Parts: sequence; C-alpha cells; structure tokens
Amino acid sequence: MTALATPPALTGRRTAAPHLLRWLVRLHRPALLVWAGFVLVLGALLIWVGGPLTDAAVEGWKHYHACAAGGCVYDPSAVGRYKDWYTYTTIAVLAVPFLIAAWSGATLTSRELENGTAQLAWTQSVSPARWLAAKLALPAVLVTVGSGLLVGLHHWAWSAGQGRLDSAKDWYDIGTYAANGPATAAMALAGLVSGAFWGLFKRNSLASLVGSLFSTAFLWSVMAIATPHLWPTVTKLSSLKNTVPSGSGIVVDQGLVTSTGAHIANPHCGSTDWAQCQTLYAKLDAVSYYNDYHPQSHYWPLQLTATAIILAVTAALAVATFRLLERQTGTVNSRKAAAI
Repeated sequence: MTALATPPALTGRRTAAPHLLRWLVRLHRPALLVWAGFVLVLGALLIWVGGPLTDAAVEGWKHYHACAAGGCVYDPSAVGRYKDWYTYTTIAVLAVPFLIAAWSGATLTSRELENGTAQLAWTQSVSPARWLAAKLALPAVLVTVGSGLLVGLHHWAWSAGQGRLDSAKDWYDIGTYAANGPATAAMALAGLVSGAFWGLFKRNSLASLVGSLFSTAFLWSVMAIATPHLWPTVTKLSSLKNTVPSGSGIVVDQGLVTSTGAHIANPHCGSTDWAQCQTLYAKLDAVSYYNDYHPQSHYWPLQLTATAIILAVTAALAVATFRLLERQTGTVNSRKAAAI
C-alpha cells in the first residue's frame, strides 16, 4: 500500500500567492520606483506652493496695495512665482490619470501577452483569473493612495491662498475644480483598469496604450460635460441694472426673464443704465436676469456624485476585463481539463 502524495496543484495553490506577488513587484519595480518618486516630488512641490510660496505671494499683494496707495515700487516676482508653480502642479495632478493609463496600457497586461510570459504562468500553478487579479490589486492600492494624497495636497495648497491672495483661483476654475477633488483619483483607477482591458483586447503594447489613453480621455470628457447636471442647480434672479447676472459658481444656464416668467436668451447688452440696452430689454419684455448655477456649497455633492459614477464605470470595466480574459483562456482551460 502506497502513501497518498500531496497533489502538485494543491501545493502550488498554497505557495502561488506570495510567489506571484514577489514576481509582480520584481517585474514592475522600475514603474513602482518612478511612481513613488513622482508622488514624493509632486507632493513636496504642492507643500511648497501651499506654504512658503503662498506666504510670499500674500506679502507681495500687501506691498502692491500699499504701493498703489502711496506710489511706491513693489516686486511682483513672488506673486508671479506662485501663479506659475500653482499652474505647473495643477497640470501635473491632472496628468496622473493619463500617466497611469499609459503605463497600464503599455505594460500591465499587453507586454506579458506579447512576450508569452503570461501564458507560461497560466500553465503553472497560477490561473488566468488569479494572475489578472494580482496584476490589478497591487497597482490599484498604490494608485489610490498616491493619487489620493496628491489630490488632497493640491486641495490644501489651493485653500491656503483663499481669502489671502487676490489672484487665487476660484473653486469653479476648471483645472482647480478637477485637481482638488476625489474624481481625479477615481479617474486614475479607471485609467489603470482601462489599460488592463485594452492590453487583453489588443495584446499589443502600442495599440493598448493608445486605446487606454483614448478611453480615459473619453470618460473624463463625458464626466466634465455631465458634472454640472449631476446635482440640482440654484436659480438666482437679479436686476437688469447689473451688467451681468448675479451669482458666481459653475454656470449651467443664464438669460433673461420676461414679465410672463419665460426664460429667453441673454443678448449681452449690459446694464439698463445705458439707453440702448434699456430699449432692447423693453422690446424683449425682459424684467430681470436669471442664473442657473452651482454655488460653492454644491462642490462636494458634485464631486462625490461624479466620483461614484466613475468608480461604477471602473467596476463595470473590471468585470468586462475578467470576462474577456475568461473568454480568451476558455479553450486553454478546456484542453487542460481534458488532459487531466
């Protein structure tokens, strides 16, 4: 009577996870080091912008106002330096989803499929689904932590200048709004999953890189267009004595209100203090401006709603990626089962 040996497949399952994790870290070590360096450098720059640069710019504006009253000379370099570096760091934060999408599309799955190393791993103790899950899990954690940290630091750097700098960006500035909120971190995750999907779909590094970049840009464009409509707007009526409608924020619609309550287009004439504008508004039967917009109190509802939608799309894309892998490897698994 012979002793029962432990099945190789069972032993492989017990040791596959740690070996696979070490292999993934070793395989993507350069990318991990670049990402860590990018987050550290950009994070340090954001701390610099929100700290010393903001303080120096505040002093610059104080000197400007003092000189405007007294006729002295002031140095505008501190104000200009803050403006430049705020712009640079904002662009860098906004570039994160595209950098992640480009890396994911070019290397995460496509390169191993091109080289045949993925197929080799599947013939060992690692199933295709576990291989893909491991490929996505570690980068997803690092992308979430890194991009979330950068977005948080950008929001802090921006808020440091609010109420102190005359040239500070408004919350609804397009670049500032995007770089300040969690939707950008969610877009980074979407770029990661998009790259994995295109890598499986095209199995070519260049084609999957282009596809993942296009998908990320398309999703972000759709969300940028849809965001103002994700939450009910506030309507503010204002006098035609004003040059423009009152109310600052993300504008959804503006125009004129007639005596019957109808909303019509704004001819952008200006204030009724000008005779020609008063005559024009009288012909249009206009009695006031209207402004449908989002005030600053809508910032977080808009950001969180957009983030939830992006994460839902990302989850759906992840499911589609696993389904695609299952369909592509189904014949291989069938042959292995038949052999056993």
